[in-house]
Amino acid sequence: MRSQPAPNALHSASDPIAQQRVLQQIRDAALSDEEIGGASGRAAPRTVISESWRRSLATGVDPDDYLPPLVYDDDEIDDVRESHPLHTVLPPLRELLVSIADEAQHITIVTDADGTILWREGPSGVCRLADSVGLREGTRWAESAIGTNAMGTALATNTPVQIYSAEHLVRTYHSWTCAAAPIHDPDTGRVLGAIDVSGRLDTLHPAMVSLVNATAQVAENHLRLRMEDADERLRRRNLPRLERLGGEPGALLTTSGRVIAANPLGTFPHRVAVDPDSDRIDLDGREALLEPLSGGYLLRLPRKGGKTISTRPAAPTLRLSFLGSAPEAQLGGRTVPLTLRRAEILALLALHPGGLTAEQLALHLYGDAGNPTTVRAEVHRLRTELGDALLAKPYRLSADVDADFLRVRDALAAGEVVTAASIATAPLLPRSESPTIRAEREQRTVALRTAVLDSGDPDALWSLSEGEPGRDDVEVFEHLTRVLPAGDPRRPVADARLAWLLDSDDDD
Repeated sequence: MRSQPAPNALHSASDPIAQQRVLQQIRDAALSDEEIGGASGRAAPRTVISESWRRSLATGVDPDDYLPPLVYDDDEIDDVRESHPLHTVLPPLRELLVSIADEAQHITIVTDADGTILWREGPSGVCRLADSVGLREGTRWAESAIGTNAMGTALATNTPVQIYSAEHLVRTYHSWTCAAAPIHDPDTGRVLGAIDVSGRLDTLHPAMVSLVNATAQVAENHLRLRMEDADERLRRRNLPRLERLGGEPGALLTTSGRVIAANPLGTFPHRVAVDPDSDRIDLDGREALLEPLSGGYLLRLPRKGGKTISTRPAAPTLRLSFLGSAPEAQLGGRTVPLTLRRAEILALLALHPGGLTAEQLALHLYGDAGNPTTVRAEVHRLRTELGDALLAKPYRLSADVDADFLRVRDALAAGEVVTAASIATAPLLPRSESPTIRAEREQRTVALRTAVLDSGDPDALWSLSEGEPGRDDVEVFEHLTRVLPAGDPRRPVADARLAWLLDSDDDD
């Protein structure tokens, strides 16, 4: 079976009609073969497409006459949307993607994990065209329901994908092109749904899949911040209950079983399999008691014969100092040799505590050009330094992570602007070109600057002005000179720096 892309099929965006003809020929020829992929010497579809066609055909999808099934009527969809976890990410998605899609005459779609469209927005003319082919809220676009399409294939492969014209299995959609990326739950790692941009053949740019993938990552970061805020509320409410156990090992769990506090530290695994219908859990052959709380659980290991049940050794601490151009890492007090690539991998795993596969790491590190084989080799070398602190399947950190960039994020989420500004003296891995780290770096820089300026706190402004890129920010020094009293020794420094920046602007 051939897996290389069809000649010129994906390189003729300037001539979409020619592109459609080439892809149509490849599709018709491939579907006429006994085995999809093309006969020897014949152009073959992309591997992701041929594999999707096989899955779709195996479920009985008719390539020449099919429409997506309607799952939710108009009077049901509002209740479904309100209860879905992705409803909280609609505002940032609209801010990042909808305006761009509108200008380009595209529609923006968000599905659930089954591929059912829950939200669709876009220009009225494009929406009317989409209605005519069933591309509307309430319809299901899983591969098993409607064949190869960006939403269904992104969910089936758990990777971003763009589907061009006749790469859609069903002929009805050959005048459409779409790009989609899955959105994951930052707590469990499971897929919550997909975000998609669809348009007519002559309107969708080949780079749209990169924008859609970046938007999916923004959605995941938004969900992560909400998760961390909920964790902190659960801890604040229930830490006294944990402390009242009087030496008996215990832990606070989220509703998914993730451990967010434990006494003593290192007693429990990172996650516990909870059964909401049972008050007891088998924990490595020991019986633990589960007490429901608002938003989580209290887990206890009762004493046996007057003695506390044996506990696990505490996990080592992995300290990551990644703000600035000279990243450092220490595991249990021992310095870990770092290259930029290793620092990027550790940063990504710290940002994704649930773990990442080699394929996901490659995407986060290199974008669409990522090679999982290269990532596996680099992670293997890193594991020789970290040992059991870096686990596999998926790759994840088992050590307790203390990362400066995570402390900035947590401080901002808690509204502790002065603390955040004092930690963030430089951007996250400024030499990194990883698309995910670049997005995290830029978003965190903007979030910190906005929070500090809005606060008007002189200490926060001073900290921001001493770091990068605040030291060259005229607006920061304008705020600083307004809030610092005349007798403050920092005032003449701020005045002089502001004057210098303004003179530099005039010279330019």
